[in-house]
Amino acid sequence: MPDTRYAIAAVLVAAAVTWGLRALPFAALTPLRASRTVQYLSARMPAGVMVILVVYCLRDLPLPHARALAPLIALAVTIGLHLWRRNALLSILGGTVTHVILASTVFAP
Repeated sequence: MPDTRYAIAAVLVAAAVTWGLRALPFAALTPLRASRTVQYLSARMPAGVMVILVVYCLRDLPLPHARALAPLIALAVTIGLHLWRRNALLSILGGTVTHVILASTVFAP
């Protein structure tokens, strides 16, 4: 059994490493907040990520088949809700619910 001083030292070292690893990102990001590049990316990245996700999700969609209508209708609902309310959570939730309902009932295989 290790002695008490060794166990206390091990716990203190582990705590210091854990604290340091959690504090390091905040310390590294502080100078970046004033960067024009980071500000530009923070304004443009969300739309870019959404476009990439849409292309990824619809790339293998069999357009001649009727089951392709469920994701396309859900996409239209998502876009419509977002243009109407400008609320990302509502848009994503509405599109997801629409797709699940259509894919499991109307356009079920």
